[in-house]
Amino acid sequence: MSVDMQGRERANGAGAGSFRSGFVAIVGRPNVGKSTLLNALVGQKVAIMSPRPQTTRHRIRGVLTTQSGQVVFIDTPGIHRPRHRLGEYMVQAAEAALREVDLILFVCDATEPGHPGDEAVIERLRRVSTPVFLVINKVDAVPKAQLLPLMDDYKGRYDFAEIIPVSALEGTQLSELVRLIMDRLPEGPMYYPEGMVTDHPEAFLIAEVIREKVLMLTREEVPHAVMVDIEQLERRPNGVLYVHAVIYTERDSQKAILIGKQGAMLKQVGQLARRELEALLGTRMFLELWVKVKKDWRDQPNILRRFGFDPKQM
Repeated sequence: MSVDMQGRERANGAGAGSFRSGFVAIVGRPNVGKSTLLNALVGQKVAIMSPRPQTTRHRIRGVLTTQSGQVVFIDTPGIHRPRHRLGEYMVQAAEAALREVDLILFVCDATEPGHPGDEAVIERLRRVSTPVFLVINKVDAVPKAQLLPLMDDYKGRYDFAEIIPVSALEGTQLSELVRLIMDRLPEGPMYYPEGMVTDHPEAFLIAEVIREKVLMLTREEVPHAVMVDIEQLERRPNGVLYVHAVIYTERDSQKAILIGKQGAMLKQVGQLARRELEALLGTRMFLELWVKVKKDWRDQPNILRRFGFDPKQM
């Protein structure tokens, strides 16, 4: 991360005027729409989306800059009961974010009221003193009559600073959410240049979009066993961005599924990823994909560190 969240006091001392800025964590159980919300708030895709739980693995940073302030959103992995070392690292990354920010957005799903996973997140929120907004997402999918009882139910579980029903998919109430966030942030500097929406490098976005297409196209046993590594990223003299990426799986059977009959599945993954990345990055791309097996990589600390899953760096 190119901005040090722990060193904000030094920056704030430079005379920030009435400009407000700060860091806001987006937390919740898996599959409540956190990444969809982040993308909608910053106005551009910075986090991949999938109906499968635990899609987000790293802390994804998205930046929203307005005339009056700048919000650095941190989309965290869903808080869940981990079943392997990767899951443990993901939960540690989410919990660390709670201690480092000015404000927390706790996102829940209006279509699944009373989900036990929400209570597990609330238990973790009780351990921090950071103000928490409850963001009830997917309100477009439920009758309005259900919202007030749902809001009252959550009020009884935790002392939320604000409760805001939204639809990240349709943009409902997002401008009001941004206004409330800005009102809560301290005066501070602009951490990122205007127009910048994420601090993740190009290679990270490319790898995540490829993984998103795998999540979209493959069977249940494959998606969570996949990791994408960008081994070569080069802009050629003709202006084409050349990308050599390796998709790692844990089993030979998963590799066979991912490649598909006569390479059909891998070809489709590549076509969908290239089409979206060319639109996102505004450049022509040559995307070369390979599939390799690293047995049980999600439980191998040395491999996890290589893929950037060191809890100290997430």
